[in-house]
Amino acid sequence: MSNEQPSEADPTARGSLPHIPVMLAEVLAALSPRDGGFYVDATFGAGGYSRAILDAARCCVLGLDRDPSAIAAAASLCEAYAGRLTIASSRFGDMERVALDHPRPDGIVFDLGVSSMQIDRAERGFSFQADGPLDMRMGQADGELSEGAGPSAAEVVNSAPEALLADILFQLGEERRSRAIAAAIVRRRAERPLASTGELASLVASVPGTRRPDGKHAATRTFQALRIWVNDELGELARGLEAAEALLGPGGRLVVVTFHSLEDRIVKRFLAERGGRTAGTSRHLPGGEPKREPSFRLVNSKSLSPGEAETAANPRARSARLRWAERTDAAAWGDGDQKELPSVLRHR
Repeated sequence: MSNEQPSEADPTARGSLPHIPVMLAEVLAALSPRDGGFYVDATFGAGGYSRAILDAARCCVLGLDRDPSAIAAAASLCEAYAGRLTIASSRFGDMERVALDHPRPDGIVFDLGVSSMQIDRAERGFSFQADGPLDMRMGQADGELSEGAGPSAAEVVNSAPEALLADILFQLGEERRSRAIAAAIVRRRAERPLASTGELASLVASVPGTRRPDGKHAATRTFQALRIWVNDELGELARGLEAAEALLGPGGRLVVVTFHSLEDRIVKRFLAERGGRTAGTSRHLPGGEPKREPSFRLVNSKSLSPGEAETAANPRARSARLRWAERTDAAAWGDGDQKELPSVLRHR
């Protein structure tokens, strides 16, 4: 892993905190909203980025979210900005289709991971701070399922083969005791299904060797891994980056805020490849065969981190990393080969 750990990056173990847009000043500086521009907030959430973009310039924003509760809560904000803010239900992978009905974006921003609003509602099943149904689906709220919401975490832990469970926990949570935890889950579900966050957290904590020396709950990595799997977060990220590449015109800006190394690795590799920073992306191969022209110009070779004042005021920002790049006039590269995804996700 890089310098952030899942226990720090994933907020499932923390108490209730208000949702504060992370690295807002840096995001606005990277997007540089202008009058007459059009921007896509691919992770609308509580609307923090959208509001700031609309306040920064006389522009328009398309906000996207897969969470039905976020879509419902956006009505008042849409009214406040009178025709300048549009909200649509969409996963990252559907962004290109949804945005085609709008002007070509001048910028697209992603704020990845799970939101405070999702974590703080026990009935959503993301956190073990308060017992709730073992759900974790971002596309489910108040009994309403968005299109493609998929199986819940309870369905995964109660039906997935033991080997798959171990791979999910190891690759998506970097849980060193993944095999022992998977075996414990299989033994337990043979007696009765796991139905709540508290049941799963207690079971994981009972597995020898899972106690964390840093004081974090033993189930933190397991909950992160299951959440990522249930929502196909990394697959959606890869598809979302390709959609952004296709949508942005020359000079358009792609801004991504990540919260753990699995996300950041995908963004870093995508931009390095599309920016011509990886081996084999020169203009010509040795035999003279033309290669793809870089579709992005990398502005910073390294990610940006939040300042000390922000991390002190907002603990969620501690593991955030921001990367951004500017679209060139080269053709979009199109579908990737998913080599940047953990192997457990490549053929799900």
